[in-house]
Amino acid sequence: MMIGERPKKRSLTLRGHRTSVSLEDAFWAEFRRLAAAEGRAINELAADIDEKRGTDCGLASAIRLYVLMALKAEAEG
Repeated sequence: MMIGERPKKRSLTLRGHRTSVSLEDAFWAEFRRLAAAEGRAINELAADIDEKRGTDCGLASAIRLYVLMALKAEAEG
């Protein structure tokens, strides 16, 4: 992992609607790992995060925060 890497566009389908988010490789890899650990498709998890995020938070930021909270919970527990 390189500190300061540029985000890459990633394609997702949320409830039949195609969209993209810009995420760094490290966040994308952890997001995929977390989805797999939960036995969920990445699009399903992204749709749930999208549904729960506030209007002041973009989807990419909401995914990063989800990954951060999940990693903190794993570290604590």
